Amino acid sequence: MKTAIVVHGGAWAIPDALAEASVAGVKAVVRAGDAVLKNGGSALDAVEKAVSSLEDDPVFDAGHGAVLNTDGEVELDSIIMDGKTLATGAVSSVRNIANPVRLARAVMEKTEHVMLTDRGANMFAERIGFPAAHDLVTELERKEWEHYKKYVVGVKELFNSQWGHDTVGAVALDSFGNVACATSTGGIRNKMVGRVGDSPIIGSGGYADNRSGAVSCTGHGESILKVTLARLILFHMEQGKSAAVAADTSLQYMGERVQGGGGAIVVSPTGDWAARFTTPRMAWASVKGDVLCYGLNPDEEFKEMLK
Repeated sequence: MKTAIVVHGGAWAIPDALAEASVAGVKAVVRAGDAVLKNGGSALDAVEKAVSSLEDDPVFDAGHGAVLNTDGEVELDSIIMDGKTLATGAVSSVRNIANPVRLARAVMEKTEHVMLTDRGANMFAERIGFPAAHDLVTELERKEWEHYKKYVVGVKELFNSQWGHDTVGAVALDSFGNVACATSTGGIRNKMVGRVGDSPIIGSGGYADNRSGAVSCTGHGESILKVTLARLILFHMEQGKSAAVAADTSLQYMGERVQGGGGAIVVSPTGDWAARFTTPRMAWASVKGDVLCYGLNPDEEFKEMLK
């Protein structure tokens, strides 16, 4: 079976100043995740590798590139899910953690729970010796936060603006036929303290099931939560729709029903994959077999043969 991996760097109005770096980032990360699969690694290992690498890249709103809440603090959310067993780990509103996706996996493997939040998640991280990080805020984000706090601007308006940073994620299919997903985010700038969007919520920010496929979502979190977007996409796939049609159908429904924009990456158990979005841009990349695909603008796809 051919392996496949798809990653995204967030669906939003990515400005030209960040476009090149966003595409370069997802291309590098998808290659890293593909290397895990090519070496016989699991889909779970591949999505963790991909998302943790995106968390380390300050271009993206996760980990080291996270945006600030109304109090000027970083609060991070993440989920990881194994399609073989439906095992899931998630964290929300965690602080001083550079790679929340790795902490989410620790929740999955070292506890009997699915999600830990806020103080409890950080206490768990400390107990298992998870490294703390205190340098997650970029200089650019601090300047933008200072700029926007002077105005009465809601998070939905910020999401729709060119500075509405969003989420990162990955889905993968390994050589054993197993799928997995992972999603991570710093949320939306100026969010209320303690606000949690879709990213760490099973069935909304992500879902993986070997019987149907894997999805990682991105976009306006409150809208995604209302329609449980990840599970909705897989529902349509279970009805026989392709990954692309299932994603388009679900994103259109979300737009019509709750006026929310967003995107999703999808992979099926047969390797059918898609990267679809209704926002102005979404940086994404995929590798299936020896073909690298990537894009940024709607209906745009470039291909390269891997060496």
